[in-house]
Amino acid sequence: MRRLLGVVLLAVVLAPVAGCSLEAGPEPGVAPDVLAEQVSVSLAETVGRAPDDVECPDRLAARVGAEVRCTLRDGETAYGVTVRATAVDGDDVRFDIQVDQDPLP
Repeated sequence: MRRLLGVVLLAVVLAPVAGCSLEAGPEPGVAPDVLAEQVSVSLAETVGRAPDDVECPDRLAARVGAEVRCTLRDGETAYGVTVRATAVDGDDVRFDIQVDQDPLP
């Protein structure tokens, strides 16, 4: 079953996700833990179950084109994930999620 998720994720590019709260700071953005949770929820909706873990080390800046690299873990396999902000409207940040085709070494 775990391998199935890995195979399905190879081609996953998700539709925009919305509804992340902004975190205050020098530049508004989505907190790493909130971002990781949204990535996990979106993947669960797309492939039928959530990965074991998603970690996002940095916040996603609330500006179109901003990117963050996260790591998805499912069993013994890890994949890189690119999260890119596509729209910002007040406290609403929309973003695309793309899982790398190849697992991390």
